[in-house]
Amino acid sequence: MASNAITWSANRDAPISNSGKMSLTLDGISITDQDGAFRWSTAPLKASVSALQLTEMGNLLLLDQFNVTLWESFRYPTDTIVIGQNLPLGLLLSSAVSSGDLSTGNYRLAVSASDALLQWQNLTYWKLSMYTKAYTNSNYAVEYMAINQTGLYLFGHNGSVVVIQVNLSPSEFRIAKLDYSGQFNVFSGSSLKREFVGPDDKCQIPFICGRLGLCSDDAASNPICSCPPNFHVISNSADCVPSDGSYSLSVSCSSTDNNSGSNTSLVSYSRLGYGIDYFANDFTMPVKSGVNLSVCEDLCLADCSCLGVFFENSSGSCFVLQNELGSVMSTTGSDGDRLGFIKTLVGSSPTNGNNNFNGQALRFPIVGLVLLPFTGFFLLVALGFFWWRRSRISKTGKVKLSYPTSPSSGELDSFSIPGLPVRFEYTELKDATDNFNTQIGSGGFGAVYKGTLPDKSLVAVKKITNLGIQGMKDFCTEIAIIGNIHHVNLVKLRGFCAQGRERLLVYEYMNRGSLDRTLFGNGPVLEWQERVEIALGTARGLAYLHSGCQQKIIHCDVKPENILLHDQFQAKISDFGLSKLLGPEQSGLFTTMRGTRGYLAPEWLTSSAISDKTDVYSFGMVLLEIVSGRKNCSIRTQSHSIDDDTSGGGYSSSSSGPPQLVYFPLFALEMHEQGKYLEVADLRLEGRVTSEEVEKLVRVALCCVHEEPALRPNMVSVVGMLECEIPVGQPRLESLNFLRFYGRRFTEASTIEENDGQDDFMLYPRANASVSSKMSGSPTSFSYISSQQVSGPR
Repeated sequence: MASNAITWSANRDAPISNSGKMSLTLDGISITDQDGAFRWSTAPLKASVSALQLTEMGNLLLLDQFNVTLWESFRYPTDTIVIGQNLPLGLLLSSAVSSGDLSTGNYRLAVSASDALLQWQNLTYWKLSMYTKAYTNSNYAVEYMAINQTGLYLFGHNGSVVVIQVNLSPSEFRIAKLDYSGQFNVFSGSSLKREFVGPDDKCQIPFICGRLGLCSDDAASNPICSCPPNFHVISNSADCVPSDGSYSLSVSCSSTDNNSGSNTSLVSYSRLGYGIDYFANDFTMPVKSGVNLSVCEDLCLADCSCLGVFFENSSGSCFVLQNELGSVMSTTGSDGDRLGFIKTLVGSSPTNGNNNFNGQALRFPIVGLVLLPFTGFFLLVALGFFWWRRSRISKTGKVKLSYPTSPSSGELDSFSIPGLPVRFEYTELKDATDNFNTQIGSGGFGAVYKGTLPDKSLVAVKKITNLGIQGMKDFCTEIAIIGNIHHVNLVKLRGFCAQGRERLLVYEYMNRGSLDRTLFGNGPVLEWQERVEIALGTARGLAYLHSGCQQKIIHCDVKPENILLHDQFQAKISDFGLSKLLGPEQSGLFTTMRGTRGYLAPEWLTSSAISDKTDVYSFGMVLLEIVSGRKNCSIRTQSHSIDDDTSGGGYSSSSSGPPQLVYFPLFALEMHEQGKYLEVADLRLEGRVTSEEVEKLVRVALCCVHEEPALRPNMVSVVGMLECEIPVGQPRLESLNFLRFYGRRFTEASTIEENDGQDDFMLYPRANASVSSKMSGSPTSFSYISSQQVSGPR
């Protein structure tokens, strides 16, 4: 049945002319342009290719001599899937730019553990479960999406359970396509008759009316685009800008353009008015609740990526618009309670060719002739002064920022910046550590030793190994960044050493060690208030990294090993800002994800953008461990008692039931649903903690581990919830169903292969695992690896 529909493209972002050439070799398919230049090829294969086959389903196969499939196009979808093709967790459909340009566009369809999502700029704007005629079963996690002769489905439990179902008229030919317009369509028959579309309301499409365009529906459900009050359309564009020419739209600091709005004294807000809402507001959590409009505006003012806010009067909720502005839409009913404000800059950009110079430009030559000799003289004097200063500084070794060209180069020996951490000589640190005699920790970067400086102060000296050339270049930059960061809940960098091949970092000494040793060790049990203070201190440190620094820092490896404790159990975060130090020798560990498995957010798997919400997820997992007093993968008896043999931090149960491995985040979710919060708490605290106290931390933790990053609170809000300044959020169960999937996978895999005493379980399918392997629940779908193998420095 010929439909002439394009369902797959090999090199959509590097098109070639009709004169290009496709070749089939023993190594696979390769494409060259008319000049013979290489443009695309299949990935390296496990065996030589014997045949190329196009199946009746539309799957392009490469086969070996035994007809075993080496490669197939179904595993590399573009914007379309067909009958017989699955779209599993971790793969995406990406729209084209236009009907005539198949390059990757701005819209994508992602399959999560609970739904199928349409996204723009990493913001969700539609879910399959929103379709009114869809059947849903929230008891199982989604594993893949597929279409067949009877409809559109999301399957779980190895394909045996339907999680979401959309029934359609029977058809032998059907395709599902993410259109360049941002709508997800299902077509059937050779004529490609459209039988399903989402969203059906085009005003829900993020960029339907351009930047800040106001979308409203007419009786025929066709979008009508205009501009909000106080805005007008730019000529030759669909974008809307302030009508008052003395104001211009702010530019996000994430843009490649210069952000002229960095001077907060020049920032203002243009009001959109009631009855206007933003597409993403119903899919994101407010950054603050129970505040007034002034606080909401101040939050945006302090964030250079914020381009506007929506304030909900009834709840005092503040929603922020970040990085990129889409269209806005007319609303009715309760949504009209939100009031939007767009950040603008006082002072417009030049719009005409003469730049308002008028006749003044004509007088420039005369003025220039007078001033030019004086200007040139002062420039020569200034250049001479800087040349003299630079030569003198180079001789004294105070400021010399040259990078090494080889690992053995000593060009960094003279690196020093006044006001930043002290630069130590290698012999000084060797003496301070008694020739690196007392090792107190180790990690992916090397070992950590206890030392005593001449002033009798204790330090922890991290001896970094295997940096590689790029790591050495990044070393100075990282020193400059983290050396200027000071917060009571961040471990202070006291100094460094860059001498020859040696690279060492000197930190303040934390006398109580890392949180994992205190929490999971055999020492005295942490009391509840001590746990709360540790959680609060960690949250404050992360909030500072995310929003208190001049440059946002994402830790990417939040875990108990990287939370150090000082006197009175004061928590301090370590190893922030060091991810760039990894050299090529270690980079293979982080090909698809970075951090420690067991604390990794789901977006690592779906190749979504990594943001500060990734740290929020890891903090939520750590918070569950703080509440329970043991690791998130433990042994449970029938009485729910825990005994984690791998950590020593558990406690024996006197009940008789057979022990079984349990994925604790799922257990915490189930106890939350049943209201049995004391079952989640460390049983060693029996009688010394109330259900209400445990409920608060469990709810905060579950909000932090929402599958969708936009639903997680930011760390500033987490601090507010822990300090009781804002109401504790209510976890959204539909965004936590993925925990059931991970829990079942953990239980199934753990019955086949022992843990071998390692710390962390990898609960995500490997990036290079086959789709059938992922769906079958085979033990090869999972990787068991210790935290020390993949984590950063301790």
